[in-house]
Amino acid sequence: MRTGTRSNNPPTQSLIGRTVPSESVVPAPSLRFQPIITGASAGLGVEFARQLAPRSTRMLLVARRAEFLTVVAADLQAQWPDLDVVICPADVATEAGRVAISSSLERHQFAPNLLINNAGLGDYGSFETASAERIQQQIDVNITGLVMLTHRLLPQLKAQRPSGILNVSSLAGTIPLPEMAIYAATKAFVTSFTEALRIELLDQGVTVSAVCPGPTPTTFSAVAQRTGGQDTNRSGQTFLRMPNDAVVAQGLAALEHQQATIYPGWGPTIASQFFRLIPRWLMRRLLTRRLHKDRAAHPSPPKSP
Repeated sequence: MRTGTRSNNPPTQSLIGRTVPSESVVPAPSLRFQPIITGASAGLGVEFARQLAPRSTRMLLVARRAEFLTVVAADLQAQWPDLDVVICPADVATEAGRVAISSSLERHQFAPNLLINNAGLGDYGSFETASAERIQQQIDVNITGLVMLTHRLLPQLKAQRPSGILNVSSLAGTIPLPEMAIYAATKAFVTSFTEALRIELLDQGVTVSAVCPGPTPTTFSAVAQRTGGQDTNRSGQTFLRMPNDAVVAQGLAALEHQQATIYPGWGPTIASQFFRLIPRWLMRRLLTRRLHKDRAAHPSPPKSP
């Protein structure tokens, strides 16, 4: 798969672990991947699998719902009969789930050279009215699961270098986001962790990047909605919204061209720059006004059970 995005460095065009002259107009070398994709049963995870399939020999799909993984695997193999698709029903948020992933790799003699940390969880509504369980779930999936799975698999990724790690973060991670306070904070962690790990592995043949989309047409909103459906999705669905295929294509392009972070689409790109440059006091004032307006239009429900 060739994405067409260029590196920020004019003299060269970078691929995962390789560099070719930017003057070259021939297709990029056929790099064969063996990716692990978490959160692979729906949304961006399925799209990552579809776009990587033509360039992969094998892939390991991870998600909690085995029945959904089976359908995804069957669809992929129907279109690419030579692709070996291994499914691993596991919860990355738990140590048992991460052990199950390692066991699956060993059992299938699977040597990964690409890790897509896509599994994620959000929650709409105030911190005060959130259930303790939902708060902990977001931290366990978005932070603990991503970090500990990366730590567990890093030796194998280094053994297969050149290799890559692509972490799915969010535009929400660039601001303190009321009514999604935990989610935004976890994604700020993911972006910061990605950049730090990228520096550590810079000369070790492992490229680390983060893709930070705005709202996408996935099951995220349905999962983030609280019981009863009284909360309103206040994340913004206008110019920040990007289709799944564009988010994934730009995320993979960022990894190929060794970019640290990518905000897919002109809306999230402009927003990320604005959030970075605006004084924090002014940002807080704007967010406060928005919160008051949203609460007047959509009063929060009682605390989640």
